[in-house]
Amino acid sequence: VKARYSYVYVHEDGEWKIAHHHSSAMPESSGGPKITEEECKDLFYLWNDALATLNPDTVAKRYASNAVLLPTVSDTPRTDYGSIKEYFVNFLKNKPQGVILESYPTVGQGWCKDVGIYEFTMGATGDKVKARYSYVYVHEDGEWKIAHHHSSVMPEAFLGAPKAATNGEKVMQEA
Repeated sequence: VKARYSYVYVHEDGEWKIAHHHSSAMPESSGGPKITEEECKDLFYLWNDALATLNPDTVAKRYASNAVLLPTVSDTPRTDYGSIKEYFVNFLKNKPQGVILESYPTVGQGWCKDVGIYEFTMGATGDKVKARYSYVYVHEDGEWKIAHHHSSVMPEAFLGAPKAATNGEKVMQEA
């Protein structure tokens, strides 16, 4: 069995001892269908089409049974069907429709992830919102579902462009 692992060692009573150990099967070995990078990118449009229905139940059903949604316009992590649906009750009032501007997919067997930048047009107002995103998809109950979804507004929209260094001054860039 191919697995990933981590160990944390501590020096205790003159000996090195394991303080923490984690081992789990590789995601690729968990089974499920393979998916191409292009198919992974296209999974966004299943979710975007669900947004177009303006039905929070339809959108929430795109998420896996153990999904986590870290939404753009809420400070509250959504970790179950009910809280994910509740988020979309309010968000869908904006009539959002998105397009992916930059996409960086990674694929495996039975899972994939897509991270990048997308932009939403809010049909209710015409406003545009550019945001960073990450999706992790899993194959559950015969279809691709969102297991993890994080979205955050581009920080420069609030902070302004990064300051240029002057006179030998160092400017720290945060990840």
